[in-house]
This record gives sequence, structure tokens and C-alpha cells, in this order.
Amino acid sequence: MVSTEETLPLAPPTAPRRRHRWLTVLLWLMVVPFVIWTAARLLGLESGFPTVQLIAFTPYVAVASLVPLAIAILTKRIWPAVVVAVATIALAACVLPRMIADSDPGTEDGPSLRVMTVNMLMGRADPVRIVHLIREHKVDLVAFQEFTPEGEDALIDAGMSGLLPNAVSFSKPGVAGSAIYSRFGLTNQGYRQFDVDFGQAQARVNVPGAKELHVESVHPCAPAPSSARDECWVANLAAQPAATPEGPTVNILLGDFNATIDHEAFREVLAKGYRDAADVVGAGCVGSWPYDDRWFIPGVQLDHVVADKRVGVRKVSVHQVAGSDHKAVYAELVLPKA
Repeated sequence: MVSTEETLPLAPPTAPRRRHRWLTVLLWLMVVPFVIWTAARLLGLESGFPTVQLIAFTPYVAVASLVPLAIAILTKRIWPAVVVAVATIALAACVLPRMIADSDPGTEDGPSLRVMTVNMLMGRADPVRIVHLIREHKVDLVAFQEFTPEGEDALIDAGMSGLLPNAVSFSKPGVAGSAIYSRFGLTNQGYRQFDVDFGQAQARVNVPGAKELHVESVHPCAPAPSSARDECWVANLAAQPAATPEGPTVNILLGDFNATIDHEAFREVLAKGYRDAADVVGAGCVGSWPYDDRWFIPGVQLDHVVADKRVGVRKVSVHQVAGSDHKAVYAELVLPKA
């Protein structure tokens, strides 16, 4: 008997193949941005808006790169997995060292110096809170940025003069003001003037038993969506004084650098003979900005205590100050003996 049923041809498996192809394409689209970001970070390609601003968030990108890596592994896409794994490892190599304390924290046998830096946001930072932090941590020296005449008066009213009676003050309206207050004697070394209303107070600090100490309250202009502001940001950071680790003077720079370790311009400052105190103690990813109502921006470390390589570092911490968009950064340092 002959069957009347006809045998239908099998449909080609085009749909699964298409899904497979599109999944691969989507995965590559996820991988490529991480590769570009890694290249920009490693090669210092941070010129222009918004690259300069975005590169500050490299620690978050390093963590996020694990997502496409996991997807590539689970879906058995070998080449995307290899490429994104290289990017992840490179980003981890950039980020992890600042989260691990250095084996050599610097000298431990010398006079201690407790320092703090505060960006007062055009004088709006809470003076009572600042004075409380100074008293609580027995701070010897404070650097202020965006130090206005109104902010100066408020600090004096809150009791600053009784704690840190010596000052080199350049109070100015807006963001240009800068000051250094100290328990130890100060010698005014002037105001380092930058373009676009930014500048830095400079002082020699007479710490008993220590080498001659030069301190600056750092505040380069912030990068912004214009080539002029990007250029002034690079120029201001490049103008920071070099340390002289073999010389008679110890240099400490502390303030709002408007930059993180992931910025080539900031790493070039460190290359002048400095170490970042937070990096030394493994706190290099602790955010200091923003501290205000911009909760949707992940915190990054724009405020730093940068010291001559001879200076020891015992502790670094950050503290909220109402009225400012930055947290105060506190560091306990050990100075080389005279």
C-alpha cells in the first residue's frame, strides 16, 4: 500500500541563528565602550568634554565591566570574553592599588602634623561643624578653598582663632578665596594666581623639630564644557610646585584638585615627587565629592592631601560638612626630622 501522506521538508533553522547572531552583536556593543574607556585611561586621553569628567568615574566602570564579562562567559562567546577580560584586568590594575595600603607608609619617626582641607563652597560651609572637626581631631593646620570674607568672619565667630591662631588669608568673593590656618607659626609666601578667578594661598609652616615646610591650599580651575576651561585645568595642575625629596624643604599640597588619580594631569603632579596620602593608606577610592543634593552622581575623590615622598602617612578620613558640596579630608602625617 502506498501512503498518501506527503513528507514536508524541514524548515531551515534561521530563527535560532539570527538570535545567536544578534546576541553576539549586542554583546560586542556592550564590550566596546569598556575597551575605549580602558584605552583612554591607560593612554591619558582625557582631553575635552565630557571625557575629563567621565574618567573620574573609572572605579565604577571597573566594577561594571564584570557584567559583560559574566554574560560573555555564560553565553560562551569566547572572543568578547577575552577582550572584556583584558579591559577588566587593566582597569583593576589602575584601581586596586589605591585600595590597598602601601607596605611603606613613609617615615614614622618625626613630628606629627594633623592636617585638613575644606572647600567652603563660596563661604557657605557650616563654620560650627568645621571648628568642631578641628577640635575633635586636634587638627594642626587647615587649608580652605572658596574662602570668602563672609566665610572668614563666620569661622572667627565660631571660635577658629582660639584653635588655630595663625593664618595666611586671601579671602575673596566667589571661588577665588584661599587660606591656611595653623597652630604653628606661618610665614606668608603669597597667593599663586591662576586664570579664571582661581588661586592658592602659600605659606611656610614652622613645625618644631621638622624640616622647613611649604604648604599650599590647592584649587585649580574645574574642567567644564569649553576648551578654555579644559586648558586652564591642565595648566593649573601643571603649575603645582615640584617636591624636592632630596632637598631641605618639605612640600605639602592639600585642597580641591578637581581631579582624581585616574586623571593623567593629576598623576603628573604626583610624579613631581609626591604621594597621595589616601592612596598610601588604601583609602584612594573614598569619595569626597559631591556632598549635597546631587545624590545621583557617584562619589569621587577630588580633594587630596599630597605630600613629599619623605612624609609618613598614618591615617586619612573624610567628613561631611553641611553647606558645602565637598567633604572635608583629614590626614595624620609624620614629617621628616630637621
